[in-house]
Amino acid sequence: MIAQRVQAIAPSETMKISGRAKELQREGKSVISLSQGEPDFKTPPHICDAAIQAIRDGHHGYTVNAGTPELREAICKKLKEENNLDYTPDQILLSNGAKQSIGFSIFATIDSGDEVIIPAPYWVSYPEMVKIAEGKPVIVSTEFSNDYKMTPGQLRQAITPKTKMVILCSPSNPTGSCYSADELSALAEVLREHPNILVASDEIYEYIVFDGDHVSIAQVAPDLKDRILLINGFSKGFAMTGWRLGYLAGPADIVKAVSKIQSQETSAPSTISQKAAEAAYSTPRDSVKEMVKAFRERRDYMVKALNSIEGVNCFNPGGAFYAFPDISTYLNSETPSGGLIKNSTDLCMFLLEERGLAAVPGDAFGEPNGIRLSYAASMEHLQEAIKRLREGLEALKKQ
Repeated sequence: MIAQRVQAIAPSETMKISGRAKELQREGKSVISLSQGEPDFKTPPHICDAAIQAIRDGHHGYTVNAGTPELREAICKKLKEENNLDYTPDQILLSNGAKQSIGFSIFATIDSGDEVIIPAPYWVSYPEMVKIAEGKPVIVSTEFSNDYKMTPGQLRQAITPKTKMVILCSPSNPTGSCYSADELSALAEVLREHPNILVASDEIYEYIVFDGDHVSIAQVAPDLKDRILLINGFSKGFAMTGWRLGYLAGPADIVKAVSKIQSQETSAPSTISQKAAEAAYSTPRDSVKEMVKAFRERRDYMVKALNSIEGVNCFNPGGAFYAFPDISTYLNSETPSGGLIKNSTDLCMFLLEERGLAAVPGDAFGEPNGIRLSYAASMEHLQEAIKRLREGLEALKKQ
């Protein structure tokens, strides 16, 4: 009775881990969860006030499918002033979260058999979205020694006559890696050799960068703009995850095609969320800067603490709020009860069940040698998490 396309996709591993963590908490057990990709900050008050005022002003109905003209114009202004990118409102589509923008963009451009290049570690949903569209995910395994970033040589080798799209995510979920301008320029050089390949650039963590400014491939390769699908939103930088608002900026014909899908699936996103987003983009970024400062301090603590644990290696992530340490030393080890840690999923379940620490296995992201630890948590929780991780790993018997 279930469609084949559904049977072919996997459930989100991040949701699975966080769900089990919540079950254990309901049972009264102490759990420190570093599994969720969500800022632990509240939405800034001025954004909330704008939403409340919108309700009081009677903005209760649907907006046009693409989003309000005011917000699309605000996005164009933001892209020009902050990213030096020129877009017009007809090249902008508001959606119910950046995830929807990515998924609908894939559905609008990928036909059966088309190949989509995805560097690993990847966000868990990319390959599954491609499968739903009946495309073929082509996974490119990157190296820890290069902060898990795809090289031009790897990209060139992965391209075939069936390649239709490349997905980039910078800053990265799950690794926190950021591509530099030079690295993006080198990838763009390869893409110039293949004029029919689209680039989906997921930039949802744009504001959470620690070393310099965020760089988009659309900035370093303006000649490729007509085949770049820029994905962004308000969830991470403004701590607006529950507001469900993202957007696509891209070629007008593709934006129109994505809009057609959205019109049949969900229609426009929340009117109130759009009014709140206008306030987010029309006011100073003081709250964003405060949040990034806190994340930087936590990052510095986490990287130092992780590297102090025997057998754990972690590079310094340039953005987002994740650490992705290499834990391969502990694979194929034995638990105190005699169980075998065959992979990172086994390790994360051991840490959760036996030590009350929730992390996401690298298996979910296409990199079996790592685990994802979100430092979107208080310093007190992070310190306790490191303690539990250290004790959990010390309890394992390495082969």
